[in-house]
Amino acid sequence: MGIEKALAKQGYLLSSVDFLTNWARENSMWPMPMGLACCAIEMMAFAGPKYDVSRFGSEVFRFSPRQADLMIVAGWTTYKMSHAIKRIWDQMPDPKWCIAMGACASTGGMHRVYGVVQGVDNFLPVDVYIPGCPPRPEAVIHALQTIQEKVRTEHSVLQD
Repeated sequence: MGIEKALAKQGYLLSSVDFLTNWARENSMWPMPMGLACCAIEMMAFAGPKYDVSRFGSEVFRFSPRQADLMIVAGWTTYKMSHAIKRIWDQMPDPKWCIAMGACASTGGMHRVYGVVQGVDNFLPVDVYIPGCPPRPEAVIHALQTIQEKVRTEHSVLQD
């Protein structure tokens, strides 16, 4: 009988620090909503009771950047607003993740004018892009699950 089974019989649980911290992070994502345009309505629906986002641990929208670890940029961004969004992003503690929600946040959408940023990835590191105009709440849940999978497989130390 292996040492793991012997310890399990005695009531001990063996795990790694990476597994435990990633499990806690993955199941308690607190979004920082940046609802800038029409996609914000779908982001609000995503947080409502119909889609039950609390089963993913993300029902608590934090409006303080120091309490959030997931930024959802929903809608088109002007160059003036991009500086405020970047400042809020910089105030969020590490590790942090970003979702670009909708065609406008991802590529500028139909707003091909000089005052609109052609994708928030020009000033933020985006982890997941959600297509659509506006995307459905189910797509936001899928993006959240993608971020959770990314968190689940992260390692605190580089492995050879």
